[in-house]
Amino acid sequence: MENVDYIIVGDGYASLFFAHQLIKNNKSFVIFSDEKKSASRVSAGIINPVVLKKFTTFWKAQEQIVFLKKTLDEIEKYTGQNYLIDAPIHRIFHDENEQKLWLKKSANDDLVYFLDKNFAHLEGVKNDFNSGKVNQSARLDVNGFFMGLFDFLRNNRQIINEKFIYSTINTSDHTYKNFKYNHIVFCEGMGVKNNPFFSDIPVVPNKGHHIKVKLFQHLPENITIKKKHFLFPLNDNTYFYGGTYDREQLHYDVDASAVEQLTNGLKEFYPHNFDIEQVNFGFRPTVKDRRPIIGRHPQQPNMYVFNGLGARGILNGCYFSKSLYDFIENGIPLHDEIALKRFFPQ
Repeated sequence: MENVDYIIVGDGYASLFFAHQLIKNNKSFVIFSDEKKSASRVSAGIINPVVLKKFTTFWKAQEQIVFLKKTLDEIEKYTGQNYLIDAPIHRIFHDENEQKLWLKKSANDDLVYFLDKNFAHLEGVKNDFNSGKVNQSARLDVNGFFMGLFDFLRNNRQIINEKFIYSTINTSDHTYKNFKYNHIVFCEGMGVKNNPFFSDIPVVPNKGHHIKVKLFQHLPENITIKKKHFLFPLNDNTYFYGGTYDREQLHYDVDASAVEQLTNGLKEFYPHNFDIEQVNFGFRPTVKDRRPIIGRHPQQPNMYVFNGLGARGILNGCYFSKSLYDFIENGIPLHDEIALKRFFPQ
C-alpha cells in the first residue's frame, strides 16, 4: 500500500494547476488520467482579461493575469520551459461605433490597463476600421504545457494512465486500489456527470469547435487576431481558428453548422484562400453564474470538487487552484462566489 497526500482525478487545467500547488508545497500525489482528449487539451489557450463582445472585464481579471504569469515562472523551474506566448490580442473593429465604445471604456478604472488607446492597422486581413490591442493578453502554448507537465509527472511516477473506478474507493479506510490517501480532488470537467459523489453539481456542457487551417498568405506571428473568433499561428505552419459556443448540439460528432460558421467567420476578414486541415471540438464545463465550483463533499469530508472553469479554464484553473489548496490545508474559507455551498448549503 502506497501512502499519498492526494489523489487527483482528471487531467485538464484544474488538475495540473492544482498539482502545481502540491509540488510547491512538497505534497505527495498521483493523477489518474484516462488519456481522453479533454476540453482543456483542445482549447485555444487564450489569456484574455477582456470580454471582447462588450468591451468589459470580469471578476478578479487583473489578479488572475498576475498570478498566472507568476505560476508559469514557477513551473518553468522544473519543466525547463515557460509556456507563455507573448502574442497580444488585436480585436478588429466592425465600425466606428465600436472604436468610440472602446475609447470610452478604456477610461474606466477596471479597463484602463487592458484597452490600448492606440489603434493599429493589421496587414493581410480586412480591418477597415483598424483594431484595438488588449494589453496584458497572451496565449498559452497548450500542447507544450500538457506535454511538458505530463513528461515531468511521468518521470516522477505521478501519472497513472487508467480510468478511475469510483466503486473501488473504500471511503471508510481512505484507500483506492493500492493507494492510501488523505484527500481526493475530482477535476473531471464534464466527466463529473458520471461521478456518484458530485454528479449533481450544476455544470452545463458547452460544445466548442475550432478548425486548423492552412493559410495561403501568412500573417504576423506575434499577435492573435480576433473578430468573431480567434486566429493565430501554430507550430506546424498552420493556424488555429475558433472556437464556437453551442449548448444544444451535444453529440460526439463534428457539427457541420459549426464548421460552416467558422469558415464564414474567417472569410469575413481573411481575403485569401485557405484549406481546412482538421476539425476539433470539446465540451467546456460551464456554470450559470460564470464562477467555478469548488468545495468539499458534505458527507465525505476528504473528497473535493474543482470544476466549472468554462471558457476561462487557464485563468480560473490557475488562480483558484491556490484557493482550493488553502481551503484544504490551511482552513482558509472559500470565497462565497466560487464555493460549492452556494448550490448545496451545508
